[in-house]
Amino acid sequence: MDTRSISLFSGAMGLDIGLMQAGIDIQIGQDFDNSCILTMQANGHQGIAGDIRNITSEEILKQVNMKVGEPFLICGGPPCQPFSTAGKRLGINDPRGSLFKEFVRMIDEIRPRFFVMENVKGLMSSILKDENGENTDTKVLDVILDEFRKLNYKTVYGLLDAVNYGVPQFRERFVLIGSRDGEDIFLPAPTHFRIHQNPAYRWVTLGDTIRDLENADGECASFSDSRLDFLRMVPEGGNWKDLPKDVVQEAMGGAFTSGGGKVGFYRRLSYAQPSPTVVTSPVQKATMMCHPTMDRPLSVAEYARIQQFPDDWKFMGTTSDKYRQIGNAVPVGLARAIGEMLIAVANKDAEIVVKRTRGTSVHDKIQNAIRMGGTSKC
Repeated sequence: MDTRSISLFSGAMGLDIGLMQAGIDIQIGQDFDNSCILTMQANGHQGIAGDIRNITSEEILKQVNMKVGEPFLICGGPPCQPFSTAGKRLGINDPRGSLFKEFVRMIDEIRPRFFVMENVKGLMSSILKDENGENTDTKVLDVILDEFRKLNYKTVYGLLDAVNYGVPQFRERFVLIGSRDGEDIFLPAPTHFRIHQNPAYRWVTLGDTIRDLENADGECASFSDSRLDFLRMVPEGGNWKDLPKDVVQEAMGGAFTSGGGKVGFYRRLSYAQPSPTVVTSPVQKATMMCHPTMDRPLSVAEYARIQQFPDDWKFMGTTSDKYRQIGNAVPVGLARAIGEMLIAVANKDAEIVVKRTRGTSVHDKIQNAIRMGGTSKC
């Protein structure tokens, strides 16, 4: 089976690595960020640099020596924020005025057998706004689905949490999968669980993942001395709420009187649990990623482990570039599960067809959850 595929908005290639592990042949990537292109090239992969608005589908197909309709897959995570000019015309969060429309353009012009689009979970609840910034009656998701419906792609979608696919991290992502030929695509079934009789199928913890790296002399950001003074008072698995009462207001500053849970302030991670969502910097005040036992943020190598990049994967650019690339990536295990689903669908062996009808209600509930997509949450 020919699985030659194209990646757009590729970043550090977390999505691509997982898909390749599943047996999908990613021929080329693309990104606007030059440090991401350098990362692709440093790891032996071809990447097209530049603004996708200035890249033609013919250029991409020529690079991979393929024709319209031949690619197995186009994948990517297009930002759905609009450009300011388009926002004034179409509404400040209309995906038709964002890079999303370029992703749709490539699907329309290249006509891959499948596509995979991932994005932030907030996309599912976002409401379209008009040119005055007022809410309309239209959901952003409805606009996105309508665009692919116009292309005659069958779609399934939902929120997937990476921790349920063997990733040592809670990370919910919106995933939209499309089939040009109306094949029976579905959201990949979970493989790991909070409770399971077999430890191989339980959630993977931070300790399972990074403990062997804690004494390694690797690239790492640093906390300011003032923040370290407070972090040293926080126990493993704690945050600002565990600070002594007489220093909390000083530590939190203006955030002390703000609303919300503020769970990321002075957050020290726990070896015994999966990591919180890896962000683009481990040292920001509201999203600190402090090592469980050491007075430092997670290192670049620890970040990469949590996102399941291979240990020999090279990240290019500054230290900040590397954290950003890793933090923006799709976890490899989640991507691999999506790729395995596509391969199984393409091979037409994703389902065991049975005649039994009695006593199958529990199985039907599980199957419906992964087949129907929509608001299902695996």
